[in-house]
Order: sequence, then C-alpha cells, then structure tokens
Amino acid sequence: MYPILHKEYLNPTVVRMDILAPLVAKKAQAGQFIILRTDEDGERIPLTIADYDREAGTVRIIFQKVGATTEKLAAMNAGDCLSDFAGPLGRATETEGLRKVAVVGGGVGCAIAYPVAKKLHESGCEVHAVVGFRTCDLVILEDDFRAVSDKFILMSDDGTAGEKGLVTDALRTLIESGEQYDEVIAIGPLVMMKFVAALTKEFGIKTIVSMNPIMIDGTGMCGGCRLTVGGKTKFACVDGPEFDGHEVDFDEAMKRGAMYREFERHAREAACNLLNRKKEGE
Repeated sequence: MYPILHKEYLNPTVVRMDILAPLVAKKAQAGQFIILRTDEDGERIPLTIADYDREAGTVRIIFQKVGATTEKLAAMNAGDCLSDFAGPLGRATETEGLRKVAVVGGGVGCAIAYPVAKKLHESGCEVHAVVGFRTCDLVILEDDFRAVSDKFILMSDDGTAGEKGLVTDALRTLIESGEQYDEVIAIGPLVMMKFVAALTKEFGIKTIVSMNPIMIDGTGMCGGCRLTVGGKTKFACVDGPEFDGHEVDFDEAMKRGAMYREFERHAREAACNLLNRKKEGE
C-alpha cells in the first residue's frame, strides 16, 4: 500500500498529491511516469512523475479529473492508501549538452513540463518557459515555473492571465526576435504539440514532445500505446514517452485517443454517481 501524504487542488479540476513510495523516488527522473491503481479492483492508469524527493521517499503526481479513475483518485485524501504505484517507467528526459531550451507547456501538460524545466535549470541550462491556459482560473504552477526559468511567458486564450494568445504566438515571437534554441520541448494537448512542431520545423529547431496515448501495462506488451513516429511503430511506454515532434503522426494519435471518449464519459458519470451516493450515506 502507498499512503497519500499530501493533497491539494491547484485549480477546480487539477489535483496535486505526494505519495510515499521510497523505491520509486529512489530511481525517478524527469520525463518518466508511474502506473497506479486506487484499489484492488481499480483500473491501471499512467501518470507522469511531477516531482520527487529521494530523502523523504515521496513522489508527486498532478492529475486532472477527466475519467472514472481520476474521479476516484481525487476523492481520496491524505491518510488514504493507493493499492499499486509502479515505476518509474519510460525513458527519462535527455538534457545532456543542452545549453538553451524553450519549454512549452499547455494546460495540465504543464505538470509534465515543469519537472523537465527544473531538471534543465539544475543542469545549468538557460530555460525559457512558455505556458498557456484557456483562462486565469486554470493556471497552475506559475510560481514553480518562474523559479526555474530565465525567461517566463504566461499566455491565456482569453487574456485573463498573462498575454492573450496561444503558446505558438509567444514562441514565434521569441524565435523571430533572435533567440536561438538548442531544442524546444513541448508538452500539452496533442493539437498544441502538433502546431508547436509545425512552427519549429519552419526554423529547423529540434523539437521533443511527450506523448500520452492509451496505455495499459506500461511494458510494451499490450500495444495500446502504439504511435507512428518517422513511419515506424513505436510504443510510448518503452520507447518514450518523449519523441521527435517532427516525426510524430499527430493526426493518427488524435484519432486513436478519441476512440474511447464516449465510453470514458459514461464511466466517469457512473463513478461520480457512486461517489455522490457514498457521500450522501455518510
């Protein structure tokens, strides 16, 4: 069992938790993920490692309530225990030799982008962070990003936080103003990463994206997380989750990611109804 030591809401739908998992914390690296189950009958879901503390033996996860399991997870509190917490899985972010990088995060994807920016900062790299949200109510980790960024730009679709516009608008402005990056790392919704990669391709800047397709076992055996990268089939759980953004078939990934959307909606509604009945019975 893995105790939840701390829980807090970062915005109305995004939750941060610290989990006591010493063996995972001992090996965790930025860019990797874990697979957890809330209970013995629960489904397995992958979540990116948002941070870790080797001395305390804790691993931080940040997730958005979007499905049945994340609803159940969000209903848990400090003192409750997770049934399973397996990891670290996947390949860690490669930062060696990078001197100047633009880290682009979108929405809850910023929870994945932050540890990458932190690792780059700690390695002495100059970090320019561009993060975007739909509106000010959804902004997360602003102070965390500012602490590890040499330049920080906050964007919002409606202009209620930072500058009005898209992350691609800010990134284009930086590049056209003369900023030269060894690499751009983009993490967020598939459509955002697709357009960031299209932009950087114009300028010939290497771009890494973090993919989060449907995943089951996390070992490459089920094939659920397959992607087409450079015309070849890759598995996000063992070959990634980070890939060359200029080689990813985003349209295919978006189509596959939407396959179970209706099923997930019904599952979430069922989970919400169950949780509400439990609350009413207390």
